[in-house]
Amino acid sequence: MRNNISTEITTVDAEIIKLCTDSVELIHYARNVAVKQVNVLQIMTYYSLGRWIVETQQMGQKRAKYGSKVIKTLSEELQKEFGKGFSQETLKNARKFYLTYKERISETVFTLFAVEKSKTVFGFFEDEQPFLVSWSHYIQLMRIENEDERSFYEIESAKSGWGVRTLQRQYNSSLYERLALSRDKEGVLRLAKEGNVITKPEDIIKQPTVLEFLGMEEKAKYSETDLETALINKLQKFLLELGKGYLFEARQKRFTYEEDNYYVDLVFYNRLLRCYVLVDLKVDKLTHQDIGQMQMYVNYYDRYEKLDDENPTIGILLCKEKNDALVEITLPKDANIYASEYKLYLPDKKLLQQKLKEWIAEEEE
Repeated sequence: MRNNISTEITTVDAEIIKLCTDSVELIHYARNVAVKQVNVLQIMTYYSLGRWIVETQQMGQKRAKYGSKVIKTLSEELQKEFGKGFSQETLKNARKFYLTYKERISETVFTLFAVEKSKTVFGFFEDEQPFLVSWSHYIQLMRIENEDERSFYEIESAKSGWGVRTLQRQYNSSLYERLALSRDKEGVLRLAKEGNVITKPEDIIKQPTVLEFLGMEEKAKYSETDLETALINKLQKFLLELGKGYLFEARQKRFTYEEDNYYVDLVFYNRLLRCYVLVDLKVDKLTHQDIGQMQMYVNYYDRYEKLDDENPTIGILLCKEKNDALVEITLPKDANIYASEYKLYLPDKKLLQQKLKEWIAEEEE
């Protein structure tokens, strides 16, 4: 009798647990769908308004005065009907949005949504998402003139789940140019089409690494310990700057070899590359001794720390002044060691853009 009661209670408990699990999953699913639907509705509405504004302006006199009248009149009418939310600035953004992304929406989809107002239009968005991020993201993205760069930031925002503030920070820190300058021509083209895909050690290197979030003065005298402490105190932002897939393991990680102790400044693990990433900080000019020391660290981790199914360890020398020629002559060609300069301020974006143009031109010659 007791066994029957125990079995019944166990069954009931299992059913309750299943009920709770299924309910939680359903609500998460419903909320996720709702967010996506709201985002699609908002973006498609602005897209449609932008298209109609452009078409109306083109039908009339091709003068700036007429164009501004169209937007001014529409804004006044929409605000009478719906209140705030349809300012002239918003409608100008809608117009710009259509002109920027008009190739993404077919005539069929536009007609179903804006003209027929058919619910069947959402079936098109289940199989393929023409717009990857929110309207607020696109407000920022439309300010980027270079189409490849704009595409890169859109893809990365979607893949990495960047909020608008993170998008702004990454753009202001010239992430696209810094990644592009670390790649060959094919790699630059891939950035625009796929974002920053991590498949090999070179994909995680940026030139330079930007540490403006530390708030340290560029001309102030500081030690490597000061820099290391500042990075640990702002670890979350440092991980964001390093890029995708990083997990923090240790600071001043000690290992002993033949009775001597050695210390690696920062130890990370990259889950995408499936390997250790060792970071050594250098506040002075990079020397061949620094490079040799990092080679020893990498060799130790490859021989005594990494598992058989993991990839070779990567070493990054984060230095105030790097020397590519010195690195090349000191290390074998297949070495997984890289030098990256750090900057304590946001780089001059125009200067990096010019350097990238010059580099691409050299590649094409």
